[in-house]
Amino acid sequence: MDLSTIRHPVAEDSKAVDALILRRLQSDVVLINQIGHYIVNSGGKRLRPLCVLLAARACGYSGERHIDLAAVVEFIHTSTLLHDDVVDGSELRRNRETANVVWGNDASVLVGDFLYSRAFEMMVDVGSMRVMEVLAHATNRIAEGEVLQLLNERDPDTSETRYMEVITRKTATLFEAGSRLGAVLADSSSAVEAAAASYGLNLGIAFQLIDDALDYSVDNAEWGKNVGDDLEEGKPTLPVIRAIAVGTPAQQTLLRDAIEHGGRDQIDAVIQAIASTDAIAYTAQLAKTHVIRAQEALKVLPVSAATEALALMADFAISRTH
Repeated sequence: MDLSTIRHPVAEDSKAVDALILRRLQSDVVLINQIGHYIVNSGGKRLRPLCVLLAARACGYSGERHIDLAAVVEFIHTSTLLHDDVVDGSELRRNRETANVVWGNDASVLVGDFLYSRAFEMMVDVGSMRVMEVLAHATNRIAEGEVLQLLNERDPDTSETRYMEVITRKTATLFEAGSRLGAVLADSSSAVEAAAASYGLNLGIAFQLIDDALDYSVDNAEWGKNVGDDLEEGKPTLPVIRAIAVGTPAQQTLLRDAIEHGGRDQIDAVIQAIASTDAIAYTAQLAKTHVIRAQEALKVLPVSAATEALALMADFAISRTH
């Protein structure tokens, strides 16, 4: 599915967001400009700001503040990427060296802090206490998700429940906040706001589930990062958790050891073990369940091209290959 089809109802809004991001990235500190532009222009899908734009239009908003909030959401997301790559020791993202590899950990963390603070400057400009409440809560939840993920690292006994709590907070929260903000801007009823938020939450969960399935099922060139990075970092994601639950004793031993000690040197055996179970299909089916929930939530919103695009974006979340 072509993302341009999904963006079509807000094509001009998307261009305005891109322009605003570039303007608000500017700093008289040269290194901030270098790193900020490097990661913002690295080819991301920008689905989170797209949620803001489409949800706002789907809920009947006709102003321009959704442009500001879409950029805010992208800045928050970008700052978390900078911090994540440092914490995880990642070396490749979107087929490019990560900022921490190019400029070092210290610079990456500090520029991530700059993007967070710039995002909060911009949300204050919107002048809505409700908007600030939504985004402050979201950033807090994201931080909690990061800490929970840290607690699960190198733990082969991590349960599916613990894993789902991590991805709900760490990934889905920002999708949820973005979609909710669209409804908030439109002064929607509590029912419509809750439906928009439910859409974003379930979309975000589905998106991360597919991300984690792709980590064991695609080739490096298409994926844009090293296959098996999660395992190398000791992250027990759902495909591995499921394979441990249903695999043979030998497979369980292999996978548990890979989580505890890093499995890059035996990644072929790990991928084969996961492929021989229903782990990838199980993960994909759970993602599909959340997509259905997201699309069900849209039934509360008025019928429009923007609402249809949100439904298509949910389909995209589980049909993509990278």
